[in-house]
Amino acid sequence: MIEKKVHSTHKEQETCVLVGLVTRDQNREQLDEYLDELAFLAETANARCMKRFTQQLDRPDTRTFVGSGKLQEIMDYVVQHKPTMIIFDDELAPSQLRNLEAFFKERETKILDRNNLILDIFAARARTAHAKKQVELAQYQYLLPRLTRLWSHLEKQRGGIGMRGPGEQEIETDRRIVRDRIALLKDQLKEIDKQMATQRNNRGAMVRVALVGYTNVGKSTIMNLMAKSEVFAENKLFATLDTTVRKVVIQNLPFLLTDTVGFIRKLPHQLIESFKSTLDETREADLLIHVVDISHRNFEDHYAVVNQTLHELGVSDKPTVVVFNKIDAYKHVERDADDLTPPGKEHITLEEYQLTWMSKLNARNVAFISATQREHIDALREILYEHIRQIHITRYPHNDFLFEL
Repeated sequence: MIEKKVHSTHKEQETCVLVGLVTRDQNREQLDEYLDELAFLAETANARCMKRFTQQLDRPDTRTFVGSGKLQEIMDYVVQHKPTMIIFDDELAPSQLRNLEAFFKERETKILDRNNLILDIFAARARTAHAKKQVELAQYQYLLPRLTRLWSHLEKQRGGIGMRGPGEQEIETDRRIVRDRIALLKDQLKEIDKQMATQRNNRGAMVRVALVGYTNVGKSTIMNLMAKSEVFAENKLFATLDTTVRKVVIQNLPFLLTDTVGFIRKLPHQLIESFKSTLDETREADLLIHVVDISHRNFEDHYAVVNQTLHELGVSDKPTVVVFNKIDAYKHVERDADDLTPPGKEHITLEEYQLTWMSKLNARNVAFISATQREHIDALREILYEHIRQIHITRYPHNDFLFEL
């Protein structure tokens, strides 16, 4: 049944190999970083990476993503070491997926791309009925153009009598069943979205603050600190899928704090569409807290990815406090005194970084903290208090006297 594939779970650790390309649009350094992230995604899905295969091409091969020689190299490794799946770092076109599955069919090795892996992680992480429906919709939208005759069992989900027209092929029946399911899920999510919009409206006129950022930067840990709550937090990607809202009080000022799903490069567009209601929390927020994992070697790229996503959502002009988290894990490499080569990122101290582009963020808009070690949390509270106080005074000028007591 399709549910087994759509809602797959991992009981035993699987093994995998990763495949990526150096292209005109993606250099070796970028590929290495993307494959590191893909390996972390695989680990989050409970898979152990055995090897990485890379190739330099102007563009992905239209038939099999990699060239024939590299494909045979992967096959030789699969025959010898028997990984359970091969994961490609970019989205595979339906024709590429079919060709690759046919090539590795005798080895019974699963073929996944980055999108499929992310969708699988979302399926495993979804807890509420709302999140499960969002993920299921995204999965069906991803699977629809990739249906083959392997999916002909789908007709069993509907009564066979009268369900197939004269001369209709099984694959068309399968597609029609999936389209019907997509339509049903969209209708169900519309109703849930209406309910959630009503809930947001019923929260009154309290100031709304939303935590945003790349996945696994510590948003949920910050939520737990600020709200004294127990939101699930884990050192894995997409630990939080469901939107969590908590009431927080700083000094005498209450506000609502929302923890949202993390962003990531190449996030499947099906997920962005499916998680519309979660993103609405960001759109309707009065203040954004952009959390950045400063200990990550590519935190500046992550910062840019999130800003680009916020721009696409139309919320880049909202007041924003940038929180550089995990300062306790930040490391730099000391340079030899006689080293005359230009310094790299790894040689920059945290204090030196704070004097670069970060200094232009304005002191009242930036904080450097360690959520796990509770360093500089009071400073963050003071920054948030000033922002929220100003929003509150602008909205309710007649209550200004409350802040002077």
